[in-house]
Amino acid sequence: MINGARGWADVFEWRHGYRGRVGTYAAVVLAGGAARRMGGVDKPALPVGGRPMRDRVLAAVADATPRVLVGAAQGVPAGVRVVREDPPGGGPVVAAAAGLALLDPDTALVALLAGDLPLLTRAAIGDLLDHFDRESASTEPAGERSASAPPAGGGERGPDGVCFVDGDGRRQSLCGVWRVAALRAALDRLAVERGGSLSGAPVRALLAGLVVREVGWSGEGPPPWFDCDTDEDVRRAEEWAR
Repeated sequence: MINGARGWADVFEWRHGYRGRVGTYAAVVLAGGAARRMGGVDKPALPVGGRPMRDRVLAAVADATPRVLVGAAQGVPAGVRVVREDPPGGGPVVAAAAGLALLDPDTALVALLAGDLPLLTRAAIGDLLDHFDRESASTEPAGERSASAPPAGGGERGPDGVCFVDGDGRRQSLCGVWRVAALRAALDRLAVERGGSLSGAPVRALLAGLVVREVGWSGEGPPPWFDCDTDEDVRRAEEWAR
C-alpha cells in the first residue's frame, strides 16, 4: 500500500525514470471513426471493465499535459480537450492533425493513441517514454538531449518516435510516442503529396521517412496495443480486464 505524500503517480514516475529528462508530454487520443464492423456504434465509448474504452486510454496518460480527445465530446472526463476531425470520418491522419493543432506551441513530445485500446496501462506508456529517452540520449550529443532539439554538430539523428511492435513484427503505430515537430512536418509533407487533402490517408504514409524505434512488450499481462475491432475483441478485453 502506498501511504503519505508519495502517491501512485510519484511511484510510477520513479520506476520509469523519465521525469526531468524528456520532460512533460502530451497525449492525443483518436476516438472517431465509424466502427463499421460493429454496426457503426461509437466504439471508444463502449465499456470494458465498467469504463468506456476511451476513458481507459485517457487514464493511461493521466500525467500528460494536455490530454486531447479527437471524437465525440459527450461524457468526456473533465480537463480533457476535445476536437472533431475535419471532415468527420476522414481517417486517423486527419484526426491526428486535428489533435496536434490543439497542443501548446512548446509541446515537444506526444503520445498518439487509438481510442480503442482498453488494456493500455500507465506502465506501458512509461516503457515507451523510457525507450524514447534512452534512444535520444544515446544518439544526441551532450547538452542537446531534449525531446525538442535535433542533434547538433553531426551527431547521429535520434528517433522521431517509438512505438510497440507485436510478435509478428507489425508496428502498432497508434500506440507510440512521437516528436511533435516530426509529426507536424510529416503532415505538411503528406498534404503536399496528396494535393492538400489528408482525408483517407493511411498512418503508414504519415510516418514514412520518420526514424522509428520499435519496442517489444516484455511486461506482464495482455499486450497494451490490443484494439477492439469486433464484438469478439471486446469480449476478450473484458476477460483480460477482470
